[in-house]
Amino acid sequence: MTKSALQMARAAYEPKVPKTLKGKSVKIEEGRPTESISDKESIRKLFPNTYGMPVIQFVEGSEKQEYPPVNAGVILSGGQAPGGHNVIAGIFDGIKGMHPESRLYGFILGPGGLIDHKYMELTPDIIDEYRNTGGFDIIGSGRTKLETKEQFDKGLEILKKLNISALVIIGGDDSNTNACVLAEYYAAINAGVQVIGCPKTIDGDLKNDMIETSFGFDTACKVYSEVIGNIQRDCNSARKYWHFIKLMGRSASHIALECALQVQPNICIISEEVEARNQSLDDIVQYIADVVARRAADGNNFGTVLIPEGLIEFIPAMKKLIKELNEYLAQSEDEFKRIKRSHQRAHIIDRLSPENSKIYASLPETVARQLTLDRDPHGNVQVSLIETEKLLAEMVGKRLAEMASTGKFTGKFASLTHFFGYEGRCAAPSNYDADYCYSLGYTAAGLIGFGKTGYMSSVRNTTAPASEWIAGGVPITMMMNMERRHGELKPVIQKALVTLDGGPFKAFAAQRDSWAIRTDYVYPGPIQYFGPTEVCDQPTKTLRIEQAK
Repeated sequence: MTKSALQMARAAYEPKVPKTLKGKSVKIEEGRPTESISDKESIRKLFPNTYGMPVIQFVEGSEKQEYPPVNAGVILSGGQAPGGHNVIAGIFDGIKGMHPESRLYGFILGPGGLIDHKYMELTPDIIDEYRNTGGFDIIGSGRTKLETKEQFDKGLEILKKLNISALVIIGGDDSNTNACVLAEYYAAINAGVQVIGCPKTIDGDLKNDMIETSFGFDTACKVYSEVIGNIQRDCNSARKYWHFIKLMGRSASHIALECALQVQPNICIISEEVEARNQSLDDIVQYIADVVARRAADGNNFGTVLIPEGLIEFIPAMKKLIKELNEYLAQSEDEFKRIKRSHQRAHIIDRLSPENSKIYASLPETVARQLTLDRDPHGNVQVSLIETEKLLAEMVGKRLAEMASTGKFTGKFASLTHFFGYEGRCAAPSNYDADYCYSLGYTAAGLIGFGKTGYMSSVRNTTAPASEWIAGGVPITMMMNMERRHGELKPVIQKALVTLDGGPFKAFAAQRDSWAIRTDYVYPGPIQYFGPTEVCDQPTKTLRIEQAK
């Protein structure tokens, strides 16, 4: 396989890890019993074997531990995130360090590989090929959910055949919820299989007091910020375009917020604020139009707008419209399909409530059609497919034309739209993610060595030098609450949204009015892998602000 110069140089990089993990002896300190964040009795009843376990911290011991050889399995679940290969490398090195005859098996294309018995043994040659690289291509990933007894039993067949006594599931909140359910089931039937989770998602919405950040978030935000910075430099050079940039993050706005802190755009919409302030689509359009007009008055007919992917679902009025559309189309699907395509929009407008009818009529034709035509298998609108950046660019253009007719806008407006998503998911991990991911994997191996199950690998204090990072494990039930999914209450890990009273949002809010009018762009440039630590090893601004460092 042909390799780039960077690939060859990165292969030699040795990730930095907490000193406790690489010491001659490691022992664990256990905290007090834990509880779920809410719905305590319901969660306790569902997880009688894994509920209430203590938080674990690894510390330096005085006597060297002796471990028997272990066969472990690993699954990459859900969307890709930079650093996944280093998690696997950390697991591999960790279990080999405990006993050289330990073996690691990877299940192919995600949880489906466990159910379908598709796997490969991960040998030193394979692991070395993928160290410090992006992507999940070492074994592939998939989105099969591990939810049913039949799946658990089918998976157990191959685990027993391969003599695997520990399984590590690398994934986001849903994948780690499934890992916890699997851990509980295997504990209940005395299957002799430990299940450990690792926190992955570029969206950054899997975090809490014990999980500072999910891996991949740092790298993805640096990739997006580089490209946004490049666009802003072009924007400031040509001085004639407004760039509307949508960023990954359907359930939370962490990526948009972090990128805003890095590049200082003219506008960044935060979905959680829109919902909290009960803003309408019209409010957002007017806010952007007002900033465009104010900049135009200073002769600046250019700028940048950052938009989180999930914005539409956070606008209360749009949420109501989508709900009514879903209900109407579910009840009248056959009738609607018989209507001539050119008459469908008017048909919908006549049948919605007055409030929703007005909103639907105000939408551009392309978005209105998407809301009624492109449904998921359950008949619901596929909100993630809505090109919000184009929607806002078009509506702002119309609003500015209205303002121009009354003398409130005297400039020029031309827009360009972008969506940055997949560009950041498989990038070569930053030094932070390379180190953090390797440490998460090595920690998972430690949890296996100490016989733990139902835990998520945790590495904290990551704004300090890596030698001072705190490694350990967090009971997954500690992060759970009950939420309604597909009409029934289910235990799930609570998503972490942007908090409006949190440090990162406050830092953004304190500066955004100035950024809106001034041209205070920052150009972060590409990720640096070699050089001064202040250039190469810095974590996200979000994390530094949260840790007050």
